[in-house]
Amino acid sequence: MRGPGLPKLIATDLDGTLVRSDETVSDYTRDVLERVRAAGIHVVGATGRGPRLTELVRHDIPAADFLVMGGGSRVLDVRDPAHPVVLRDERLPGHVLADVLARLEVELGALSVLIEAGDTHDAPLWGDADPNWRYDAVEARVRAECLTGPVIKGFARHPACDVDDLLAAAQRLIPADTATVTQAGLGYIEICPPGVDKATGLMVVATALGIDPGDVLVFGDMPNDIPMFRWAGFARVAVANAHPQLKALADEITLTNDEDGVASYLEAMLKL
Repeated sequence: MRGPGLPKLIATDLDGTLVRSDETVSDYTRDVLERVRAAGIHVVGATGRGPRLTELVRHDIPAADFLVMGGGSRVLDVRDPAHPVVLRDERLPGHVLADVLARLEVELGALSVLIEAGDTHDAPLWGDADPNWRYDAVEARVRAECLTGPVIKGFARHPACDVDDLLAAAQRLIPADTATVTQAGLGYIEICPPGVDKATGLMVVATALGIDPGDVLVFGDMPNDIPMFRWAGFARVAVANAHPQLKALADEITLTNDEDGVASYLEAMLKL
């Protein structure tokens, strides 16, 4: 259960955890997070969203002192909003991602693939024009054209395979020292640089602040939050709408994202 006193740092996933189903963050949640920061607790947004969505992330969690983005590949110190500092920027070589995709397709058959390589504001994703992608900014490109240089991550979906089964197969086929594979509840897997996940991203923040994992409280909803749930030691809190795998690791379950579960939990904590 929760550690004694108050944590020194709280980190929360965004989509499905802090952000509601209508893609908004309530005024109540924003207010509670500001009160958390006023209490001297560092706030971190930990998200799979890539750096091309930095402005959206800062809009959704303006109380954040740090942002862990791209599932851990990009870490930003935003304590001075006018001059953010990049603390981590990891990329996966294009030829490595090409090999990973080839291995998966030998075993599983053809996959629909998107590549995230650009980090400028609202840069498009490249790849297959599949109507099942949950992104607006998609630029159709031949796969080989997308993999000529380093990339932030790749997305892969199978037309018939359940995403949890696809993830299990990918984690069996792809060595951890080649790439990190996870899923965020969107129906496809994400392929990131090796050693990149939300836990290693948060480790960069904790090291910069001199904070022990035992003083870190985390919130999440999906398998891509599992590494930070295993790493944080103060408390691991899942929203009620979380994936069963994450709930199994949680110390506590709060209300759903649509019920402002993160803010409800934090408000109760601040009143102790």
